[in-house]
Amino acid sequence: MEKLKPFRFSKRFDDVPLIGSAFAGEHPGLIPLAFGFPYPNSFPINELAESVVAALKSEGTEALQYSGGPGQKKILKWIRERSRLRSIDVETDQIMITSGSNQGIDLVARTLTDPGDSVWVEAPVYFGALRAFYLAQNELSAFPVDGDGLRVDLVEEALIEAAAGKRPMPKFIYVLPNYHNPAGINLSVERRKKLAALAYKYNFYIIEDDAYVELNFDGDFLPSIYSFGPERVIYMSTFSKIVAPGIRMAWVISDPEVLSRIKIVKTEGLTSVLMQEAVSCFLEKVDFEDHLRPLVAGYRMRRDAMVKAIGDFFGSEVSFEKPKGGFFLWLSFPSEIDTTKLLHDAVEAGVSFVDGKSFYLDRKPTNNLRLAFSFCDEMQIRKAIRILAMVYQKQKNAVC
Repeated sequence: MEKLKPFRFSKRFDDVPLIGSAFAGEHPGLIPLAFGFPYPNSFPINELAESVVAALKSEGTEALQYSGGPGQKKILKWIRERSRLRSIDVETDQIMITSGSNQGIDLVARTLTDPGDSVWVEAPVYFGALRAFYLAQNELSAFPVDGDGLRVDLVEEALIEAAAGKRPMPKFIYVLPNYHNPAGINLSVERRKKLAALAYKYNFYIIEDDAYVELNFDGDFLPSIYSFGPERVIYMSTFSKIVAPGIRMAWVISDPEVLSRIKIVKTEGLTSVLMQEAVSCFLEKVDFEDHLRPLVAGYRMRRDAMVKAIGDFFGSEVSFEKPKGGFFLWLSFPSEIDTTKLLHDAVEAGVSFVDGKSFYLDRKPTNNLRLAFSFCDEMQIRKAIRILAMVYQKQKNAVC
């Protein structure tokens, strides 16, 4: 056989970082606080099994075709009704089902931008979105968040500079408004209104990634950014956190012109029509609020267990915003601590997390890390935080 010659792959891959540090499968017994997986008991196994069987028995002939069955329309109607709780009032033809939120992010980025176009993100920012924007060959700029979310005042200053020709105007700004990944904070109502107003004034879009909105621990829901600017906001949410990520179903809401173009980019056609049929049956079978209540309670208990353990084992040596929902807690250490080094030692000791640099454009070492409280039970969380505190003390003593 002739020896293979080197092959040049797409240039898109050259600058796309791999978030591989949180994968530690070679360490048996590892307590995983790295990625945001739902806890196993949250999955409605029996109801989903019955729903899949019901979908096949009632609509199998259609549901197994490319075009699918009637469940698609039922799903869109459910999303439309549920979206009204976020002050989003749309018709079903403004909703498109995607294979998970990340596909939606990717589709929107490729619809709105050409290579070299400017995209603005938060700092820190969800690394899955970063990867989509890198692959779309966008030029990225980042703006910090604080306890009230994205610093919209700094965004406005940059937009004024862009309008004066001093920097590129963004095609869109990507925002996680509720239970931010990784920071765990919420964007204030005032900043939501201001950001939407800026999108109209400077003619850019906002991608509102609302993956965690249903996982609200306090019961206080804020109006969506979309409600303040429907012609300039593309809204996304998902079934991954409220049913199961394995069904690979999320959705995009936008004005008809944008949605028609996204559908052109979505070359594979309709998303898993059989699963849409099954989820439609599931949503008809269950009382959704009754389904959601214990789910949220489970995440709240895990959040509380992590907060208490951090207080018990770290005291005042670390800081964080207590998340009011979602999956994640963003922990800040003293400035001399490098969480990338901390990660290596923590994995060896039996705990994983994602180091802070994975959430920033420059990927320089930081003193932050993201902890997921979503997957492990309370005992595992407490044990993991105790181990992490021990590893931290060793690094702190070595630095001193």
